[in-house]
Amino acid sequence: MQNILPIRPTLKEDLVAAIRSLIFEGQLHPNKHINEVHLARHFAVSRTPLREALSALEAEGAVTHKARRGFFVHELNAEEVREIYPIRSYLDPEALRLSGLPEKARLAELYGMAKRFPTVTDVDAAIKLDEDWHRLLWVHCPNRVLTELIEQFMRRTKRYELASMRDARTLNTTSKYKMNILDALSKNNMGTACNHLRRSLQSGAKPVLVWLEGRNSGK
Repeated sequence: MQNILPIRPTLKEDLVAAIRSLIFEGQLHPNKHINEVHLARHFAVSRTPLREALSALEAEGAVTHKARRGFFVHELNAEEVREIYPIRSYLDPEALRLSGLPEKARLAELYGMAKRFPTVTDVDAAIKLDEDWHRLLWVHCPNRVLTELIEQFMRRTKRYELASMRDARTLNTTSKYKMNILDALSKNNMGTACNHLRRSLQSGAKPVLVWLEGRNSGK
């Protein structure tokens, strides 16, 4: 496990972010037991704040707790993909609608980011660029609860995208949907833009499901 500098044990958020990173980076493997003693030693914290952090990660679906057995990294499975991916297809378009039509400078920045997608060759960079693009799309959404929900689902889908793209060694870097969304916004057509955004998010589940099917068939 890659060494991480000790963090202050009173800051549960730091522990949550650090453990989440270990999961995203594949250093804590799906369906594997989390050794709390080793992890607490790794972060130089007691097990009390560690368990608080793990409970917070359980709430967002990154880990699961089994009675008398402890915490496990949540297994990647097709059923969850079919459940969580459609939800964002409802959340993001509403956030975009509430955010309103983007001003000229923001629209130009979104176009610039979208054009970069076909040139990205690193998995982590591709996913970060995609997340940043979506955040900028609805940056002015006044409903904080809605945007926090989107962030939560981003974290849940990120595990699947990282695993599938790293394993397949291919990137889903198409910018077609993004360009369609931006073209609609440039024409002040919010309804069409929201429809393109919804279809784009719905399509994100397909490559992950194909990867899961291939992985399972190879077991």
